[in-house]
Amino acid sequence: FTNDKATDFTAILTSLKGKKPDVVFFGGMDAVAGPMLRQMKQLGIEAKFMGGDGICTAELPKLSAGTISDSQVVCAEAGGVEGESKKSLDAFKAKFKEKNKVEVQIYAPYVYDAVNVMVDAMVKAKSADPKVYLPVLAKTSDYKGVTGTIAFDAKGDIKNGALTLYTYKGGNREQLAVVR
Repeated sequence: FTNDKATDFTAILTSLKGKKPDVVFFGGMDAVAGPMLRQMKQLGIEAKFMGGDGICTAELPKLSAGTISDSQVVCAEAGGVEGESKKSLDAFKAKFKEKNKVEVQIYAPYVYDAVNVMVDAMVKAKSADPKVYLPVLAKTSDYKGVTGTIAFDAKGDIKNGALTLYTYKGGNREQLAVVR
């Protein structure tokens, strides 16, 4: 265990090294993961390093001082766009950058779709009253958003939810797969 201010992981990593792990799972942010990866390399720990969207950044290779070996890190982000939906997402990103002069942030397309699904339900319900439009929202079954088709199951969970896995090669993040 560590905290978000830690920079020296020698004791934790030395303990792990003796156990010869195949994988180290890290549930934190890139600013802490970078130094940890650097120290793993210094200690000769060759385990895979897995984590969530907090480490899945373009900054991670820099924060690790370039010590990440190819395919060592596997990270995941909620959501995943593939196939035909990729075209609409790419168009959204281009329009966003043109209008705002900045790159799209990680979950912006999903927020865009979420807001539009709610607006669509309000329009269909002819009301902005949650008591009126939420039952309509729950029945969403074929909304075409920039991230793909949006539908909810009987519990209100997204149908065909996805997770995108990435790794790093040559200091660059590369998509491995979209998992549903």
